[in-house]
Amino acid sequence: MLAGNSFGSHSFGDLEFLSALTNCTRLETLNVAGNRLGGHLPNSISNLSRSLQQFVIGTNFISGSIPHGIGNLISLGLLALRENQLTGQLPSSIGKLQQLEGLYLNSNNISGEIPSSIGNLTRLNFLSLFKNSFDGTIPRSLGNCSWLGEVLIRDNKLDGTIPWESMPHSLFRLDMTNNNFTGSLPEDIGGLQNLVALSVAHNKLSGQIPHSLANCLPMETLWLQGNYFDGAIPDIRRLVGLKNVDFSNNHLFGKIPAYLANFSLLEYLNLSVNNFEGSVPTEGKFQNATIVSVYGNKNLCGGIKEFKLKPCLVEAPSVGSKSSSPVKKIVIGVSIGIASILLLVLACVSLRCLRKRKKNQQTNNLTSSAMEVFHERMSYGEIRNATDGFSSSNVIGSGSFGTVFKAFLPAENKVVAIKVLNMQRHGAMKSFMAECESLKDIRHRNLVKLLTACSSIDFQGNEFRALIYEFLPSGSLDMWLHPEEVEEIRRPSRTLTLLERLNISIDVASVLDYLHVHCYEPIVHCDIKPSNVLLDDDLTAHVSDFGLARHLLMFDQESLNQLSSAGVRGTIGYAAPEYGVGGKPTIHGDVYSFGVLLLEMFTGKRPTDELFVGNFTLHSYIKSVLPERVLDIADKLTFHNGLRVGFPIAECLTQVLEVGLRCCEESPTNRIEVGEATKELISIREMFFKAGRAARH
Repeated sequence: MLAGNSFGSHSFGDLEFLSALTNCTRLETLNVAGNRLGGHLPNSISNLSRSLQQFVIGTNFISGSIPHGIGNLISLGLLALRENQLTGQLPSSIGKLQQLEGLYLNSNNISGEIPSSIGNLTRLNFLSLFKNSFDGTIPRSLGNCSWLGEVLIRDNKLDGTIPWESMPHSLFRLDMTNNNFTGSLPEDIGGLQNLVALSVAHNKLSGQIPHSLANCLPMETLWLQGNYFDGAIPDIRRLVGLKNVDFSNNHLFGKIPAYLANFSLLEYLNLSVNNFEGSVPTEGKFQNATIVSVYGNKNLCGGIKEFKLKPCLVEAPSVGSKSSSPVKKIVIGVSIGIASILLLVLACVSLRCLRKRKKNQQTNNLTSSAMEVFHERMSYGEIRNATDGFSSSNVIGSGSFGTVFKAFLPAENKVVAIKVLNMQRHGAMKSFMAECESLKDIRHRNLVKLLTACSSIDFQGNEFRALIYEFLPSGSLDMWLHPEEVEEIRRPSRTLTLLERLNISIDVASVLDYLHVHCYEPIVHCDIKPSNVLLDDDLTAHVSDFGLARHLLMFDQESLNQLSSAGVRGTIGYAAPEYGVGGKPTIHGDVYSFGVLLLEMFTGKRPTDELFVGNFTLHSYIKSVLPERVLDIADKLTFHNGLRVGFPIAECLTQVLEVGLRCCEESPTNRIEVGEATKELISIREMFFKAGRAARH
């Protein structure tokens, strides 16, 4: 076993030793995972020992396709080729490996259909094919794999109906997220009584959720979000072990079952963006808004105050006409009492409305001040029409306080992005005014352009706020860095080159330098992250989402204290550590966030990756391996994309990541200024891309 070393140089010739190993006729285990091996997977592996039981070469840089001769290795119990750059199809000869118990091919670019011969692998326990480009349907022969426990096929291009009747009853984890499956969940699904985790999120499934799910008693995770399920939530009260449940973004209706409040192990329940109605439970888990989400259900009422729902109306009980005289007197007395109470309530409501109107006038004055720069504002009706009635098909993103729609303005023949604020969310109004205030007086080529705004009421008389921005067609930096997490229709057609990443990082650093130093009043963005960096046709970066932005010179001590107590924390993983202990917003916090962004751009790893636990962070992970093993941690998608032969990629990446580390220092005073970071990144570009640099700065 030679796993977890630094063998290889990411190039052709690294795998020549495999041909030499064909002479080792008694070889039983070959494990070279987690190295730097590159080049094409040679056909000679078909001639390895027939005694070979484990062939593990994952987490390298191996390209090419799996040779048909893989079927010759008839003693294989484990085949792990995951996290490489393999292409081509999975050969049907895989079905000859009848001793195989674990097949791990995830995180490659293998395409074509899953061969039906996979049903010959009757001893298979684990099947991991996620993050590839498999298409077609799931072979029904999979039902022959009666020992199968885990099937992970998320993030592919699979379609058709799911052959539930062929699914082995031994399954305990089934993940089919982010494909194009159609059809419904049948009652047969209740036969999978060993299921601990079921995820069919973000497909095209429809119909009702079957009652038989209640038979899957070990269930802990149930992800059904992003489909077209309708009907009511079935009676699943027997699934008391549920920890994570997501029914969001479907067409479910009816009342929220009260028994969900009593699931003692529940850690996450998302019922958002459906058609639920009636009162929201207020007991048990429904007392915690960080666990339960119910937004986007316009007919819900009640619940805890954090849900910001309308109050529920109490109906008076009906009374039959055939009552005795004493009963009638009681009824009349009760009616008078109720009428008196209603009058009292009406008086209180009227008083409250007067106070609210006064408060709204004050808020409107502030809003008017923030919006006075806009010469032409849009109405609610215009925005409703432009977004096709706020159709979910036009949603292109969502943020802390609202949803972003792609919209068309026929009068101007122009496509724009409209951010509609969720006014039920605490802080939405402040976010609206912060964006207006921050963007109305500043101009920079790397800032998203705020065109106009809407401060109005909707057709039901509710407050309505929206911001209209220029539309940037290439989407967010986040979707370019993590395309596997994006639905196929929005997924970029290629990856970013090293130079493009460097240009984008310079764009972001430049605009932060402008906000911190060159504005009349220093502005702190407070939420720098990849999803808030938008790209135009030329992949020029534009920083967006100023909902948390702060003008430092506008603060008196009282408002700074309020900000501290409210917790201006930005986003977990990107927010500076001092924000987590009540620190006030400063330009140093933005520098930290930019540093994390820079590290993520060139390693491909999020700061919230499951790899990072406790004090082991993205920052410490990179610091521990520089400079000797920089190529081990870098995003391998940059290695073979747009670089000349002999390009000193290790040296270039080391210098860029060192800038990121200096931005991410624990102490704010030890972090470099963003202006200095900008100069260093430009210097790196000049040094390594003299001939092909873009003259954009």
